[in-house]
Amino acid sequence: MSGLELMRWVQRKSPADIPSIGRLLGMRFDEVEHGRIVISLDTRPDFANPLGTVHGGIAATLLDSVMGCAVHTTLPAGVGYTTLELKVNYIRAARTDGQLLTAEGTVIHAGRRTATAEGKVLDSDGKLIAHATTTCLILQG
Repeated sequence: MSGLELMRWVQRKSPADIPSIGRLLGMRFDEVEHGRIVISLDTRPDFANPLGTVHGGIAATLLDSVMGCAVHTTLPAGVGYTTLELKVNYIRAARTDGQLLTAEGTVIHAGRRTATAEGKVLDSDGKLIAHATTTCLILQG
């Protein structure tokens, strides 16, 4: 399958029997397009940092996921990728009480050896929680 076909399969099937970070955190693939992915999750108390708000690692994981998966949608079958660099800016805290967080990742550049993407995480009120950029290494099969 191409990267786009694989992401669409994940969106359709939501395979609960395959271990993944998405399953662990309860991620839902809401939108899958060539070069763009939207994933959401509901926060929970297990996501708390010592201050009682959502740990920054949850936002970073969402961002890494949407940006990486967006890059994946541009790749042919047999070609993979890995994150080389991730730059996250945190804007505000998110609550742990079931608040909906929605992340969007969009490819900026998809080359033969590297790809770049940008992403953002919004809360249920549409307020920006965090935004990021990434560089991915393209792994030829």
